[in-house]
Amino acid sequence: MPFVVEITPWSYRGHAVHAVQQLPQADDASLPAVLLVHGFGASTDHWRHNIPVLGQTHCVHAVDLLGFGRSAKPSDLAYGGPLWRDQLVAYVRERIGRPTVIAGNSLGGFAALAAGAALQEHCAGVVLLNAAGPFSDEQKPPKGWGAIARQSIGTALLKSPVLQRLMFENLRRPATIRRSLNQVYVDKTNVDDWLVESIRRPSLDPGAFGVFRTVFDIPRGQPLDELFAELTAPLLLLWGIRDPRVNAPARRAPFQRHAPAATTEVVLDAGHCPHDEVPEQVNAALLEWLVGLTSATAPTKPDHAAI
Repeated sequence: MPFVVEITPWSYRGHAVHAVQQLPQADDASLPAVLLVHGFGASTDHWRHNIPVLGQTHCVHAVDLLGFGRSAKPSDLAYGGPLWRDQLVAYVRERIGRPTVIAGNSLGGFAALAAGAALQEHCAGVVLLNAAGPFSDEQKPPKGWGAIARQSIGTALLKSPVLQRLMFENLRRPATIRRSLNQVYVDKTNVDDWLVESIRRPSLDPGAFGVFRTVFDIPRGQPLDELFAELTAPLLLLWGIRDPRVNAPARRAPFQRHAPAATTEVVLDAGHCPHDEVPEQVNAALLEWLVGLTSATAPTKPDHAAI
C-alpha cells in the first residue's frame, strides 16, 4: 500500500539519510512537529497508515535510522543507541527547527526516548509504542557458572561469521519476513506483500549484512529508568498489549514504576507494531494526546495513580 509523501533527503556525519515529511495545508507553527522513528529492520514505510492522517493537522516527519531502510549503511559506524540518538537530535535541530514530539516503535522507541531526553526544551513530547531497551536492574551479569557458560557459548556461536551469514540470508527471505510479522501481529490483515517487500528491499543494499553483523555487538545502551529521569517533556506510553516479543503485560510494570508523573498510558488489543496493525486506534489516541499537550507541562517523579 504505497502512500504519497514529500521525500526530503538529509545527511548526518556525511552519510545519506532518507527522510520524508507531510505538511498540513495550513501549517500552524504553534503546534509541535511530529517525528516518527521505526523499529529494527523497518523504515519510514512502516508509518504508511499514520503519516497521511497525522499530517492533516501537524507537520509530520519520519526518518530511516542509519543502517536501515533507504539510509546509508556504512561499515565504519558504531551502530547503537548513541548514534541513533544523536542522529535524531541533529534532525530536530537542523531540519525541523521547532519543538517536536518524537514517537518511536520498538528500537525506535528507545532512540526516541534518548533523543527526547537529550533535546530537553526542544522536545515537546515522547511517544513510546512497545519500546525496547533495558532497565538498570535488567543489566546485571548472569549468576552462577552455569549461567555464565551458557551465555558465553551462545555469544560465541552468534558471533560466528558463517552462522551470521546463514541467519541473514534466512531472515531476509520473503517467507521468513512474513512469518516473523505474523508472529507479532494479532490481526494479520496489514501483513501484506507491500509491507514484506518494504522490509526485504533494504536487505539487498551492499552494506546490509555488515549492519546485521553489528547487531551482535551493540551495547544495551543507557537504562530506560535513567532516561525517564532526564526527560522533561510529556510522555505517552502506547501499548499493543498482546505483544509476544516484549511480553507487554509484564513489561508495563517497570515502565509504570519509572515513568514521569504526568505520563499517559493507552492499552490496545494489538501486537508489537500497533501503529501498523490498528492504525486508526493509534492515530486517534495520538491526536487526542497531542491536543492536550501544553508547553508548560514538565513531568516530575512518578505518581503511580496518574498512570
